[in-house]
Amino acid sequence: MSAAPQTASTSRDRSQPVRADVHAHRLSVAELSPASFGIVMATGIVSVGAHLQGLALAARGLFALNIAFFAGLWLLTALRLGRHAGRFFADLIDHRRGPGYFTMVAGSAILASQCLLIAGAERAAIALFAVAALLWMLLTYAIFASFTIKQDKPTLDEGIGGAWLLAVVATQSLAVVAALLAPRLDAKERLALDFFALSMWLWGGVHYTWTMALIFYRCTFFRLRPGDLSPTYWINMGAMAISTLAGSLLIVHSAESPLLSSLLPFLKGFTLLYWASGTWWLPMLLVLGLWRYVYARDPMRYEPQYWSVVFPLGMYAAATHEMGRALAISLLDGVVPLFLYAALAAWAIVAVGLAAATIQRIRTALR
Repeated sequence: MSAAPQTASTSRDRSQPVRADVHAHRLSVAELSPASFGIVMATGIVSVGAHLQGLALAARGLFALNIAFFAGLWLLTALRLGRHAGRFFADLIDHRRGPGYFTMVAGSAILASQCLLIAGAERAAIALFAVAALLWMLLTYAIFASFTIKQDKPTLDEGIGGAWLLAVVATQSLAVVAALLAPRLDAKERLALDFFALSMWLWGGVHYTWTMALIFYRCTFFRLRPGDLSPTYWINMGAMAISTLAGSLLIVHSAESPLLSSLLPFLKGFTLLYWASGTWWLPMLLVLGLWRYVYARDPMRYEPQYWSVVFPLGMYAAATHEMGRALAISLLDGVVPLFLYAALAAWAIVAVGLAAATIQRIRTALR
């Protein structure tokens, strides 16, 4: 007579870890960061940088990984939208978290660039470019319109941060893909893509000016605690680096484009301006990092935002390489491998942090 209750009890006990695991899984999907596609951005540009430097094995290996990251994150995003739509849209209109969604645009566009440069997969690149352009349109007006019309708004020091510049990165990533695709198309389609790439490049520069003025004001005239200095502030430099890359590609392809050739001095001047602006940020960001982690002793632990450090390093290497080619400046040739290896090292460190954090979450869920 005691066997049946004992069996039932045993069955209930065995079900407990399963329920905990399911609960933890749902919780992790609900809390998926809007900026989670930062890993696709970072992995993609490091792969492209490796390709430009002739490191074929590293470029292709990271390309394969990036396809897996991209597919996995879209699956998780779809699950989050289906099961936690309220959280998804609440993040979309949040001043601090909303701009993170622009990593979807930049991640899609950078993967498109990988498809073109590393795999020669033109159709896949065009499909990803179309997805990125549609996402850019939807997110740009959904996010900034909601920020404008919602009634409860944070103060400047609480609402703005480096993540806002992801909107600029997304814009310039479309300019990069359009500039890469244009030479592969016929004359009429090429003119349309050249015009699109140029327009996006110019808008990205204006958007950076608007946003950077607010970020600089926030940093210099409001109290900045160590925890406020998130890794996303590295996008201050990354946004200028990808602007440099887009401008360099426009210059390189201008010889075959009447539209671009008529603006060549302008393109060269502003491309160098963007590179100089991004370069200025490098020592500043290193100093601020030392202040946060060494002087203020703020603990360093893994968070998805650390991919925002990897991306600018890889982008700076790729942009400097292309600018040197576009402007015939050999002076910077030695800089490119230095930043590429720094980006590869940073990618490896953050990837180890991601693996450790994932293992820890699995262990916690199984307890």
